[in-house]
Amino acid sequence: MGGRNLTLLTDLYELTMMQGYFKEKDANETVIFDAFYRSNPNNGGYAVCAGLDQVIEYVKDLHFDQEDVDYLRSTGLFGEDFLEYLRHFRFSGDIYAVPEGTVIFPREPLVKVIAPIMEAQLVETALLNIINHQSLIATKAARVVYAAQGDGVMEFGLRRAQGPDAGIYGARAAMIAGCIGTSNVLCGKMFDVPVKGTHAHSWIMSFPDELTAFRTYARLYPTACILLVDTYDTLESGVPHAIQVFQEMRDAGIPLTFYGIRLDSGDLAYLSKKAKKMLDEAGFPDAVISASNDLDETLISSLKLQGATINSWGVGTNLITSKDCPSFGGVYKLAAIQDKKTGQFIPKIKLSENAEKITNPGNKKILRIYEKATGKIIADLICLDHEKYDPSNSLLLFDPIETWKKTHLAPGSYTIRELMVPVFRNGECVYQSPRVMDIRDYCKKELATLWEESLRLEFPHRVHVDLSHELWHMKNQLLDSYHFQ
Repeated sequence: MGGRNLTLLTDLYELTMMQGYFKEKDANETVIFDAFYRSNPNNGGYAVCAGLDQVIEYVKDLHFDQEDVDYLRSTGLFGEDFLEYLRHFRFSGDIYAVPEGTVIFPREPLVKVIAPIMEAQLVETALLNIINHQSLIATKAARVVYAAQGDGVMEFGLRRAQGPDAGIYGARAAMIAGCIGTSNVLCGKMFDVPVKGTHAHSWIMSFPDELTAFRTYARLYPTACILLVDTYDTLESGVPHAIQVFQEMRDAGIPLTFYGIRLDSGDLAYLSKKAKKMLDEAGFPDAVISASNDLDETLISSLKLQGATINSWGVGTNLITSKDCPSFGGVYKLAAIQDKKTGQFIPKIKLSENAEKITNPGNKKILRIYEKATGKIIADLICLDHEKYDPSNSLLLFDPIETWKKTHLAPGSYTIRELMVPVFRNGECVYQSPRVMDIRDYCKKELATLWEESLRLEFPHRVHVDLSHELWHMKNQLLDSYHFQ
């Protein structure tokens, strides 16, 4: 984000609504908005939350420069009294959020904003832009890493990303979800994450012959010597020349600490198996066999099933763009308005003919229910903020739509964790974002709380997201009330 003022990174209607609130309502009326999403990307069993650190940066710096005010004046849409208000605008509310790297599910609040209505309205667009993008790429990366079955996955999609920000923050999200490194040097600098890479075909082509190119690269980078072997003929030229260079290094007493080949074209399953046989027979059984070339989780899974001997994966375009599912679909909806006299929050609900689009009203929190014996997720429970639960008591969970579907948890058989944490209080940030590599470690632990059936790439088991009885009752009372208006 590089010091840019992103306050005008918003949809025009946020500002026109703000002026309407300013002129026609109490601009200090406190409201609650929830940011959530409705379905998992790629028809998967989960998503991974990412982007909170950039939301924090955005909110901390939220202000209108004089140039911003002058521009808004030039549109002819805004009055001088409102523009004068914007000159002194700052965020003064509270924000609660699910920490980055957390496994998340549809319909539960990822971010809860409690603030004066004008402030809560303004942050909608940028908040969704940041959370939607990074959560999408983190989720895609988690699927790719899962498909790799413990092999290293490197993100290197910068040149195919939809612009510099998408490349930088997409790489950040991919690192959170389990990639071992990125080719993006600026991302490495900004977030202190490992940067990795080999060389291009142009390196080979710029030398008189392939062997000279390999020898030169090995001399320059003996401790990170991954040679691209498919510039001319993979099995007849590339692999034999790589083996020759590795033998020369060994004969010269150069330790082969990290070395191997990269395949970037052709039948990767066939070529990797042939290359592995050649490397083993030459005495290099621990050589890395890396692959690239339009990989994604589906192709990696297929190559694994075919017995490919690849143990390192470079994934670019399909990861950084989430090519087969290019949108996360997060939304931001009003959930409650504070009563000025009592201080209580009056729940608000959005109706729809589609049950999935009916919002959950009120001031809410998310409780994650784990099986005590295994530490695996049983369900998430969305409940009202004041509700308390004790794992030493029994707990009845039920599907909020098909209410006859129930799960009874015996006392002491489960544990509870509240997911959202305070991020801003009264406009001041109270949350310290962890380092990206620490978030990565946390995300790995989070993914381990999913049952294998929820991790599978196709037709996964859906983790239940239930409503507490009190929230379910409130929601249905509101729904019923609209039938009599």
